[in-house]
Amino acid sequence: MSTKAVFFDVDFTLIYPGPMFRGEGYRAFCSRHGIEVDEAKFERAVVSAASLLDGPEDTPYDAEIFIAYTRHIIEQMGGRGADVDACAREIYAEWAACQHFELYEEVPAVLRALAGAGIRLGLISNSHRCLASFQSHFELDGLIAASVSSSEHGFMKPHPSIFSAALRLVEVPAAQAVMVGDSVRQDVDGALGAGMCAILLHRGDGTHPRERELARRGVPVIRSLAELPPLIVGA
Repeated sequence: MSTKAVFFDVDFTLIYPGPMFRGEGYRAFCSRHGIEVDEAKFERAVVSAASLLDGPEDTPYDAEIFIAYTRHIIEQMGGRGADVDACAREIYAEWAACQHFELYEEVPAVLRALAGAGIRLGLISNSHRCLASFQSHFELDGLIAASVSSSEHGFMKPHPSIFSAALRLVEVPAAQAVMVGDSVRQDVDGALGAGMCAILLHRGDGTHPRERELARRGVPVIRSLAELPPLIVGA
């Protein structure tokens, strides 16, 4: 059955954070709150915080989940004191601002190629970012047929209802839709659970640790979105 719709995760799939959301940025945020942190500990802190975002499938959207995630990073960088919570909340609020992010270089050409082939494109994001503003800021207007954010929908990926809501907007059955994202838990498991196909984007060096398992489940792993159009249009 041919693919009629492709949905994309947003953060770390279409866009990546600029300096404000790296070690140097966290240090600057913390400094404004009188908190001292070691920016060299940022990468390890992010890894240790990742599991905080993988709650049960039926987790409603709750800003406190992301604030706790951010607070954990600050604390793992050495941040202490009563103002850590306020700093985490400021960082969470700024995450919604598109100007702090960059579009991956291949994204515009890939979206145009898919849309030009008659594929309906959509966004499914766990972020609280306004997806209409996202499209406008990155000059993607006219390419995206539908978008659903968990903050507006009420449930987060991998809950099947957020995928079902997106499918209804593009009027495409699950079996003819593909989800593309960087998270096995949120994007791959969520899409498969909703009856869709899935493709994992793994931009990191080397083989993804679950690549063989994903292959057995019929899930391709790509290193760049530039690999996507031949998989979709040629399918």
